[in-house]
Amino acid sequence: MADPKGFMTTPREEYPRRPVEERVRDWNEVYVPGALLPIISRQADRCMDCGVPFCHEACPLGNLIPEWNDLVSREDWRAASDRLHATNNFPEFTGRLCPAPCEAGCVLAINQPAVTIKNVEVAIADRAWADGLTPPRPPDRLSGRTVAVIGSGPTGLAAAQQLTRAGHTVAVYERADRIGGLMRYGIPAFKMEKRHLDQRLGQMRAEGTKFRTSTVVGRDIGAAELRARYDAVILAVGATAWRDLPVPGRELQGVHQAMEYLPFADRVCEGDLETSPLSAAGKHVVIVGGGDTGADCLGTAVREGAASVTQLDIYPLPEAERDHDSEPWPTYPKIYRLSAAHEEADALETAPTAHADARIFAASTLRFTGDAAGHVRSLHLVEVDAGRRPVDGSGRTLPADLVLLALGFSGPDRHDGLIDQLGLALEPRGTIARDAEFATNVPGVYAAGDAARGQSLIVWAIAEGRAVAAAVDRRLTGGDSRLPTPIGPYDRPMQV
Repeated sequence: MADPKGFMTTPREEYPRRPVEERVRDWNEVYVPGALLPIISRQADRCMDCGVPFCHEACPLGNLIPEWNDLVSREDWRAASDRLHATNNFPEFTGRLCPAPCEAGCVLAINQPAVTIKNVEVAIADRAWADGLTPPRPPDRLSGRTVAVIGSGPTGLAAAQQLTRAGHTVAVYERADRIGGLMRYGIPAFKMEKRHLDQRLGQMRAEGTKFRTSTVVGRDIGAAELRARYDAVILAVGATAWRDLPVPGRELQGVHQAMEYLPFADRVCEGDLETSPLSAAGKHVVIVGGGDTGADCLGTAVREGAASVTQLDIYPLPEAERDHDSEPWPTYPKIYRLSAAHEEADALETAPTAHADARIFAASTLRFTGDAAGHVRSLHLVEVDAGRRPVDGSGRTLPADLVLLALGFSGPDRHDGLIDQLGLALEPRGTIARDAEFATNVPGVYAAGDAARGQSLIVWAIAEGRAVAAAVDRRLTGGDSRLPTPIGPYDRPMQV
């Protein structure tokens, strides 16, 4: 602990965001460039170097948080990068996209604002890239074993990098034309610019990982054929089967899934399209769903120039502070949080009939109505109580030219035929069944990430990728693996 009194003398200070009026006019990340390094050493000083650091337990990767906080406070960036990368393949991703359950588990958070762990993490990662501290790490020799990874999201990429570094020959298959999964086509650029993804992929290519894009396993190549071609196959296809909203008017034009809408904006940023075919420009937009995907739609619609944007959340307005009885420390509490997108909606008053940050809480959609041409024009909602029962006399109607459904995902998509061709067993909830070694019922086939765990956080995805890599390495080598196993397939986040 560099400063034994740091947590008492230094207040929490977060990565400053650019002014709303400036950032909504572009797709760059919302933060002020270069503003983090001047404050981050002092923020790292706030870490108490706890005897029992619950931030470790709150993070499935087991990040060595007190260690790299101490190193950052001393500005030893090389050592800090080494300790960070010892447990996390992609800290530049998690430092931008993870909601930081580690901060909820920070011991300081019992009665004070937590250490800015997420900001320290991304500062180390960015400094490491800037200073050339993340060179490729190709294996000393090859094992002669081959592995196919299907899916290039954080789980697939983490598994591929671990197995490549262990000496196996790895090929990653991706259905899209670029590598990255939802990090490429789903996460808006204002949350993470794609250059961070591209530089990590460059490192992986230099280490020897092969990438096969525009390849749908199950259609472009048979699943059984792929299985016969490799010594092991890892399914990291994600949970892309979206939940729908079966209410009257769902068939109207202009009602779309969030993941139909968001990839077009990413393609505009990539230069593939001049404008999105689902652009919100000039439209009254209603987003159904109060989670992160809904917030991504909100920030995107604002940048596209929507006439208004409203987000519906079926849950009641959260409290500003943790309820220590129902959500005790160190669990991740459901409290009121203001994302960058909500901050923008608040400042620009995008939804004058809603809460200031564009959200309407405790709201349930009843139906959509449209015009004579069959295009949606309004959304009818009702307030609900804690049991999600309609409140009498609370019905409202919102103008809606574009409705985006952000209701989460139920499991892997089965339309490509991969699951059926392999004859994979599924859990009752639709995810891929697996045993304690991440193995499916098909010999040599493993499942990891959201496809098997269900929709989760990016840190859990990376932890799954690292863990399944160790399991596959054990099978291929016939003995112990030097690769770490941060979690088991049945581990779950801390909860009451």
